[in-house]
Amino acid sequence: MVDTEGAENIVVVLGTPTPDSTKLYAQTVIEGDPSWAGILAGVAMHLPTYHILESEVKSLVDPKVYEETIGASEFALDGESICQAVREVRETNGVTA
Repeated sequence: MVDTEGAENIVVVLGTPTPDSTKLYAQTVIEGDPSWAGILAGVAMHLPTYHILESEVKSLVDPKVYEETIGASEFALDGESICQAVREVRETNGVTA
């Protein structure tokens, strides 16, 4: 998809449940597979990556839809740690939308 659409037209939105899983998936789509076990090993796509709980994403979703689909999860997850994990990966790699 990056080859046909161009990376400047793609933003990855994660819905991962933990800081560790968030960091792993963000690293994978930004830097390439950090485990070097998958097909994205060594394939750095530098795609801007955000988590659905981040205010930048939340503000773009209809509040009613967000509440119906994400609302309960927000209270069950450690949102601040999850958002911090994806921010760190973006900042380390200088990737933003």
